[in-house]
Amino acid sequence: MSEAPLPAIRSLPSWLLGRAAARGRALVAEALAGEDMRMWHHVVLSAVRDLAPVAQADLGRGIRLDPKDLVGVLNDLQAAGLVVREPDPKDRRKNAVSLTEQGARLLRRCEKAARAANDELLAPLSAAEREQFLEMLLRISATAE
Repeated sequence: MSEAPLPAIRSLPSWLLGRAAARGRALVAEALAGEDMRMWHHVVLSAVRDLAPVAQADLGRGIRLDPKDLVGVLNDLQAAGLVVREPDPKDRRKNAVSLTEQGARLLRRCEKAARAANDELLAPLSAAEREQFLEMLLRISATAE
């Protein structure tokens, strides 16, 4: 069944960005599945690598993930031997999360897979167009921190 024509909607930048984002997420999710990894697990591993040792609460705020959801992801990652939770050296009442060597190895493979998926997403663009596109996305997403 073909999609009904909605030219007014389908010409909106928000519609087009949403479609591109959905395709990008699907490509990355498929690439990560090849490593037995899910999107949020990859996000958490990456954030832990960048911030470690990081208090669990700070990690959740940093990636904007609900604390209950974060606990589930961390439980999965810890059970797989990819992260460890230990008392935070700054505040022993809190848990600090760090990457294990096994987690770091898996993260490197996931990053390579995610880059390849993003290359596929941007394949229709030249190198110069990719650079310009990414600069524009940063500006409109207000994440050029």
